[in-house]
Amino acid sequence: MPKKRHKPEEIVAKLRQVDVLVSQGQYVADAIRSIGVTEVSYYRWRREFGGLKTDQVKRMKELEAENARLRRAVADLTLDKLILKEAASGNW
Repeated sequence: MPKKRHKPEEIVAKLRQVDVLVSQGQYVADAIRSIGVTEVSYYRWRREFGGLKTDQVKRMKELEAENARLRRAVADLTLDKLILKEAASGNW
C-alpha cells in the first residue's frame, strides 16, 4: 500500500480536527487515530505547522521554494566566480 502524501492544507485541517476532538473530551491518541495518521506524523506536523492557518502554510511553502531557488543561484554564481578566479590567476 503506497504512502499518502498529505498537502499542507490537509495537514492544517487535520490538526484542527484533532484539537476539536480533544476539546470535546477525547484522548489525544484516540483523536489522532480517528484522523487516520500515526502519532509520530501528528507530532511532526504539529511541530512544523502548529498554529498556522491555511494561507500562512501556502505562503511558507512558496517562500521555502523561493529560498531553495535563490540558494541554487548563489551556489552557481559562487562556482562561476571561483572558476574565473582560478583562470585569471593562471594567466600570470
